[in-house]
Amino acid sequence: MSPVVRSGAAARAGALLILLGPLVSWTAEFVTAAAWQDPPYSPLHNWVSHLGLTGPPQTAFGQVANSPLGAVMDTGWVVYGVLLIVGAFLVFDPRKGVRPALVLVLAVLAGTGVSLVGVFQGSNANVGNGLILFHTLGAQGVMLSGNVMAIVVGSAGDRIGLSRGRSLASVALGTAGLLAFPFFMADVLTGWMWNVGMFERAVIYPIMIGHALLGSSLAAAQRRRAARPLTPHDTRLAS
Repeated sequence: MSPVVRSGAAARAGALLILLGPLVSWTAEFVTAAAWQDPPYSPLHNWVSHLGLTGPPQTAFGQVANSPLGAVMDTGWVVYGVLLIVGAFLVFDPRKGVRPALVLVLAVLAGTGVSLVGVFQGSNANVGNGLILFHTLGAQGVMLSGNVMAIVVGSAGDRIGLSRGRSLASVALGTAGLLAFPFFMADVLTGWMWNVGMFERAVIYPIMIGHALLGSSLAAAQRRRAARPLTPHDTRLAS
């Protein structure tokens, strides 16, 4: 089957951007969480988005939030979203059919969603002025589109450059994230709020792992393609 990804230096750069996005976000998360000491941040209990709260300590969505490096987390989310969108457009060629076009749409939705989480904080102030809507839409948008993207990528793994094992892993990650989503929403909407950070990460981390898997697989495939001489068939595909 013909590939649905571009080749060349731009595509190699795009693969690295897709890989770099979740790594930047994870680094920002770990640094920000380590700085949150009063009270100590708990990744199982505390909201992920509370890491991005700037300003004085506050009680938001039932939890005490005190993130001294909130701007670092917000920047990490925005950078992640931008890198995902730019990287996807550098790699996937929508002229190759519905599948790459769908991946691009999902990448834009996921990238925009995670960026909105960084721009519009889940703070009491934004609850009061109504801007919390953008935070909520961004968070739920990336949770759904990001996991669907992992499934779509995995189902077209042979045309993207993923091995069979990585293709199955991508589908499994997206499926696990989507299955965790209703449990997370039930935990929130019922007011139970038991280990909400754990349920939230059960939805988010499969997306991030999927993007890291996709970026590293694309980078490896691009290196292999660059290392072997082009056949006449490859030349026609590249054009």
